[in-house]
Amino acid sequence: MIALSDNISEYMDKVFGSKFLNNYLEFVEGRYPTTIRLAANDIPQSELIKSLNRQGIKLESIDGIKNAYVVIDGEDIIGKTIEHTLGKYYIQSLSSMIPPLILNPTSNDIVLDLCAAPGSKSTELADMMKFGGTLYSNEPNLNRIKALVHNLDKMNSLNMSVIKGKGELLSKDFPEFFDKILVDAPCSALGVVQKKQEVSNWWSAKSVDKISSLQLRLLISGIKMAKVGGEIVYSTCTMTVEENEYIIDKVLQKYPVELVDFELNIPHIEGFTTISDYKFDNNLKLAKRILPWELKSEGFFIAKLIKNGKTENSIIRSKSNFDRKKIVNAGDKRIKNYLVDLSDYFGIDLNIFSKYKYVINKNDINFVNADSIVENPNYFLRIGTKFGIIDKNDSIKLHSHAAQILGKYAVKNVFSLKNDLELKNYFSGGIINSADTSNGQKIVKFNKFFVGTGIAINNQLKSQFPRSKRTGEIKV
Repeated sequence: MIALSDNISEYMDKVFGSKFLNNYLEFVEGRYPTTIRLAANDIPQSELIKSLNRQGIKLESIDGIKNAYVVIDGEDIIGKTIEHTLGKYYIQSLSSMIPPLILNPTSNDIVLDLCAAPGSKSTELADMMKFGGTLYSNEPNLNRIKALVHNLDKMNSLNMSVIKGKGELLSKDFPEFFDKILVDAPCSALGVVQKKQEVSNWWSAKSVDKISSLQLRLLISGIKMAKVGGEIVYSTCTMTVEENEYIIDKVLQKYPVELVDFELNIPHIEGFTTISDYKFDNNLKLAKRILPWELKSEGFFIAKLIKNGKTENSIIRSKSNFDRKKIVNAGDKRIKNYLVDLSDYFGIDLNIFSKYKYVINKNDINFVNADSIVENPNYFLRIGTKFGIIDKNDSIKLHSHAAQILGKYAVKNVFSLKNDLELKNYFSGGIINSADTSNGQKIVKFNKFFVGTGIAINNQLKSQFPRSKRTGEIKV
């Protein structure tokens, strides 16, 4: 049980009333079910659900939220399946799935997730865009970027490129550039205190004032980066009006944006238009609050804005002081011969490689969808996902991330794991004995899944599954 601080209790009672406080206390002390988001992939959802059911995981679809399921049975193993390891679904709170759905990006859009880590919403946006178009995911904290990149790779989010920048300053680099922007701002987390119990230790009105100042600057930056006619979704996982209605009210007064209504087919209430003696813009009723005890998930606030006029922007900053990375198409001489070699070796149709652009950074090569806009690759911390590496013999070795994406096109040098024990050994980075394979790199497969690559030498296959994703807890 969480001992809710007096600071939080007094705030809830003063601003929202005793009934709201009592409901909140029940939420804090309760326990709500785990939910997952099924990802877009080559496996039909019905088949994925049947596979999980065979493993002891029972799911139930959630009305009103596409691809969302509640875990009825098997919560203890939902994070240990081969499907989870390979990004066929993502463990995500129900409320967290909503802001990307409201932004509703397509593969024709240029999209920004301004406060992206750990990547739940970014990977959902990438999924909704069918891994096409352009998606930039920004995160200023290097430690949090590690989680963002891990989830990018896990979900094979090919159209996603990572920026490490202060979101409140990013408008100097991308004035009126994006079609759609998600500002899921850092907040005081009163909607998730059930999971983040430490919030109760530091929460105060002073901490909220500090956070709300950053939130306002982030949203203003987002507005400046949106094209005229562009859409901005602002969201937080907290309950305070200072971090929600106050922020929206301030930008409505000073910037060329208007609130628009959106459909939300789950329990919610309208945004507040009055609190005590303070009156907000009446259109704040178009914003929506998700009360955690009604949805049985996290508390959230969501508002959707459309930019209806130009904004003044500072002089655009130079995005790079050095030229290290090169981005090329499949026909460029710097990558073409390597692609021909891969085509010959794995039997992959050479035309398949034209679906992507290639980021060359010395001997490391990443790839991204061909229609993604990446004008200056050196500005980005990460573009797309890993494709391969050029070895000392000037030969390319395919990365496991690329094998998971391209494996379905391969007709040669594919190694099939024979049983569950071999799969567990592979995922833990081990060696698999085999008397029926030739030497060289292999694309590794288990049943219908392409899981990565390995090197076969003298009747043994050495796993090349990435260290960051290795696990000994896999359940099959």
